[in-house]
Amino acid sequence: MSTRRAPLILVSNRGPVGFTRGDDGELGRTRGGGGLVTALLGLVEHTPALWVSAASTDADIEVAEEAGGGRFPLPGLGNDTQGRFVVIDPDVYHAYYNVIANPMLWFIQHYLWDLSNAPDIRREELDAWEHGYVVANQAFADAVVAELDDDPDRVVMLHDYHLYTAPEAIRAAHPDAFLHHFVHIPWSQPDYWRILPPHIREGILRGLLANDIVAFHTRSYARNFMLCCEELLDLRVDYDRRLVRWEGRDVWVRSYPISVNAPMFETLAKSPEVAEEEGAILRRRRQHLVVRVDRTDLSKNTLRGFKAYDVFLDRHPEFHEDITFFALLQPTRQDVDEYVEYLDKIRDVVSHINTKHGTTDWMPISLRIESNIHRAVAAYKHYDVLIVNPIFDGMNLIAKEAPLVNERDGVMILSENAGAHEELGSFAITINPFDVDAQAEALHQALLMPADERAFRLQEIKRIVRENDVGKWLDAQQEDIARKRTADRRRRRRAEA
Repeated sequence: MSTRRAPLILVSNRGPVGFTRGDDGELGRTRGGGGLVTALLGLVEHTPALWVSAASTDADIEVAEEAGGGRFPLPGLGNDTQGRFVVIDPDVYHAYYNVIANPMLWFIQHYLWDLSNAPDIRREELDAWEHGYVVANQAFADAVVAELDDDPDRVVMLHDYHLYTAPEAIRAAHPDAFLHHFVHIPWSQPDYWRILPPHIREGILRGLLANDIVAFHTRSYARNFMLCCEELLDLRVDYDRRLVRWEGRDVWVRSYPISVNAPMFETLAKSPEVAEEEGAILRRRRQHLVVRVDRTDLSKNTLRGFKAYDVFLDRHPEFHEDITFFALLQPTRQDVDEYVEYLDKIRDVVSHINTKHGTTDWMPISLRIESNIHRAVAAYKHYDVLIVNPIFDGMNLIAKEAPLVNERDGVMILSENAGAHEELGSFAITINPFDVDAQAEALHQALLMPADERAFRLQEIKRIVRENDVGKWLDAQQEDIARKRTADRRRRRRAEA
């Protein structure tokens, strides 16, 4: 077991690496998926870090046991990166992840519950909170505390909605630890948090307030969090200075809009694998190409996007046979009934539109249910219109990735409820995600937009994405961490004098 201590501790449910045991008995590694892991890999490229995450496979557990429950090296991953797995009982993990985190918190934070019908807070949910979510968070906290016992001066950066109560447990063991928590999904307004019983919602807020900095993608989500502190905990909040006073500490509430690694993504767009997929797209395309790339998550609002296209085709038959809507949708959470039903509805509405409007020579929608990054990037390069219409989204990196590599002066239709709208909304066509009629009109507007305006809008989006890349996102957080630590040390010295 390695005994080196990295100055930064990252904590997330999903880690940068997963292990597998092959048929030959050899231990193999796969890189963790998801946008969070991809973003944080940019950080560990520059900063030695210990990454604490949940063990998710039998091979992960073997690695954890071989390391004595402690650190293990991750050669070839970043700058001197190490790993540490948290081994959680399967029943505890199920309650923590599949009952509370997904769907309960995810649905609350994306405003997805149909409140006249769901959710029902029953004994199952109450037990899942107490014996699942809280227990799993304590396990993460114990791993972090063990590391801080060796060196309490290290910075701890926790990530996302899986770990809301862990900071309070860490703070109890290490009162002077520096804790930073980034929430990567929307933060809903106070009334929506009242779905949860008081002891649960207050436990979440107390957990987050144990941090020194609580961070979000947008100013509006940060403000919603402060509103919750004011209305649900009756705390005094300084909206101008963006801080909450809690248990003798100033908790900073900040927003840092995440972005993409622009050079890396532009290099990917020039790869042979993408070029091969481009050929297939270009051979099939008509005069106009509409594109959407998403997970089949309820928050992505895929159905209304297709319904708007149906309305557009009804109103503008002159575009028939000259336009194709290419949709590349990655299945997600197919172990959750609502998501299985949603994917079935997507297939049904696409079939209806293709039957209603299609001909023997033309299919209005080309639907692919798959995960294929090279095909997605090829579509990004050649869209005339990109549809990004989530109900709510923490950021939505497709709104940044796709315009960055687009070569046709493509126009983006962007939901006002996407986190990316704060940065990019001025150069997109803004839509209300529930207004199908407005989305149909936005599609028509995009297709008829003058060439010079199309070019201007796209170039401005490219400029913003390149200037505010993932490196700037990481640097801004590290700068605030340094400022906050300095301010806290000065305050402690004054108190001791």
